[in-house]
Amino acid sequence: MRSSLGIQIGSFLALLALWHLAAVLAKSSLLPNPVMVIEVIGEAIASGELPYHLAITLMRVLASFILAMVIGTAIGIAMGWSRSFNRLFDPWLVFFLNIPALVLIILIYVWFGLIEIAAVSAVALNKIPNVAVTLREGTRALDKDYQEMARSFRLGFAKTMVHVILPQLYPYLAATARSGLALIWKIVLVVELLGRGNGMGFQLHLFFQLFDITNILAYSLSFIIVMQAIELVLFQPAERRISRWRR
Repeated sequence: MRSSLGIQIGSFLALLALWHLAAVLAKSSLLPNPVMVIEVIGEAIASGELPYHLAITLMRVLASFILAMVIGTAIGIAMGWSRSFNRLFDPWLVFFLNIPALVLIILIYVWFGLIEIAAVSAVALNKIPNVAVTLREGTRALDKDYQEMARSFRLGFAKTMVHVILPQLYPYLAATARSGLALIWKIVLVVELLGRGNGMGFQLHLFFQLFDITNILAYSLSFIIVMQAIELVLFQPAERRISRWRR
């Protein structure tokens, strides 16, 4: 674990070194060096601007993530479990999978207005089909022997779901959760850019209008660091813990 973390930190430092070298060679305001960007991050944190907008964006990411995972998982399990349900709603799934995220965001803003519920719903709707597809395939791959055993012991639906179905679906849940988080925060930035008055996406749009590359990199880097920390602190340990039953 420690060696893996050390390799990741070393890799990140190597990336910063390459960035610094490129900035020195370019000698352009369009590519500030890492030291300048880190200084701007410190100033933005001290002023309170960065923590405020970061917190707003993280709340939208969390709300969209929970909605997408809960609804997408329920739909995916139902489609994997029932052939008739899958035949009925598979065209719907294909339809929503192929709607561009930008189009869906614009439509929801036009239909429901530039409100918070519309922003979160637009992000969740973009991710729900992906979650459903993954969990549908996971449900189809379930070991039928375990389900027969559950019926023999008359565990009931709730206990069967908790003790038999979900443990087998954990790898699929973990995969879709990690990929989903990476996708959702990118879509959240687009949603904020198009129709919100706060958040990281709004700030990036403002800095773009001012051609402020240093602040664009500062806000982007700070958000990437936070998301990477969530991956290292939450998702990877959770994935190792829930996969112990396979050993």
